[in-house]
Amino acid sequence: MIRRYVAPIALLIALTASPVAAQIACGERNSVVRNLGEKYGEVRRGAGLADSTAIFEIWASEDTGTWTILRTTPNGMACIMAVGEGWQDDPQQKKGDPA
Repeated sequence: MIRRYVAPIALLIALTASPVAAQIACGERNSVVRNLGEKYGEVRRGAGLADSTAIFEIWASEDTGTWTILRTTPNGMACIMAVGEGWQDDPQQKKGDPA
């Protein structure tokens, strides 16, 4: 009887532990950005307009190596889309040079 429940329970644990199942953290942009700077030492490295509904920014810290991709909507709501470690700045490349 117990074996019948082991596989579904294991699957549930795996799904809830996966990044796909993780909830996206959102908040007022100024608050989110302040937290990135104060807690992780991250500064804005670049940004781009996705379309008229969102700006995507990359925030990173050379000191801690952390990075964050932030999506901000016109109403000022910012959502953390991805985070990671091991950030490295690439040296300046000339236009047309392969990466």
